[in-house]
Amino acid sequence: MADTTTGPVTTTGPVTAAAPVTREPATTKPVWRSHGRTRRSTRTVRVRTSAALVAVVALAVLVVPLLVPLDQQAVDLARKLQPPSLAHPFGTDDVGRDLLLRCVYGLRVSLLVGLVAALVATVIGTAVGAAAAAFGGWTDRIVMRLVDTFSSVPHLLLGIFIVAMFRPGVWPVIVSVALTHWLSTARIVRSEVLSLRARPYIDAAISGGASRRRVIRRHLLPGVMPQAGLAAVLMVPHAMWHESALSFLGLGLPSHQASLGNLVQTARGSLLAGDWWPTLFPGLFLIVPTLALAGLAGAWRERINPRRRSELML
Repeated sequence: MADTTTGPVTTTGPVTAAAPVTREPATTKPVWRSHGRTRRSTRTVRVRTSAALVAVVALAVLVVPLLVPLDQQAVDLARKLQPPSLAHPFGTDDVGRDLLLRCVYGLRVSLLVGLVAALVATVIGTAVGAAAAAFGGWTDRIVMRLVDTFSSVPHLLLGIFIVAMFRPGVWPVIVSVALTHWLSTARIVRSEVLSLRARPYIDAAISGGASRRRVIRRHLLPGVMPQAGLAAVLMVPHAMWHESALSFLGLGLPSHQASLGNLVQTARGSLLAGDWWPTLFPGLFLIVPTLALAGLAGAWRERINPRRRSELML
């Protein structure tokens, strides 16, 4: 019978080290890193900077003309094309007028055209888009085909045709810009009204006996006001550039009246001669307000569309 007792095992040979145990690498899972705080701080800085620029521009165009009147037809050839200095921070133009003062007056005209034209175009576009979507059927088809027909013509070409029928001035430019910029607002409002028509509370109002006019006035129009207001804000800088383009072509304001387009147009010869300031500063007066308004409009878009804002913050 074999002995089954076990005792301590002793080895007399050399002990070899055990092979290292290899572990399989753990599967790496995607780590979501939220940059919401960084994005919020960046957005806050952008909004505050844009608001400060808009406030400075509004203060300048309202206060400066009251404190320093400008003679639009004054000529002082002794101070012709002087570079920027303490007496003239932006220099003088080709007939000796202070360029800073003329830029402020030109910006006032451009803002007037942009604000009034954007307001008129927004009212027209909101009315047309809301009516087309609310009535639907053949009314919607006919109205939108008319919108497509007008959209096929370039804005600037149609604006030139409208301005050419009047004498140069501010109001013909406003009419031209307003009648050529309501098309995009009409499309935006129409799509928003079509979206609102599918909401349950609209069906409840119709089932409760509300007339179509009451539904439009009490439910549809208040629902599209944020989108229409955003379209109006975005239209202001576009209208300013449109006015400047018409004035640059000689079809907007009279040549002696301060306008950013007129200032750039009269500075072309000076730029070829090496005088850069008559072109640079009117261009900056046109670009900086545009960027400021675009910054505010972007913040407004994120506020009225929280889903898009949450997607951007991931």
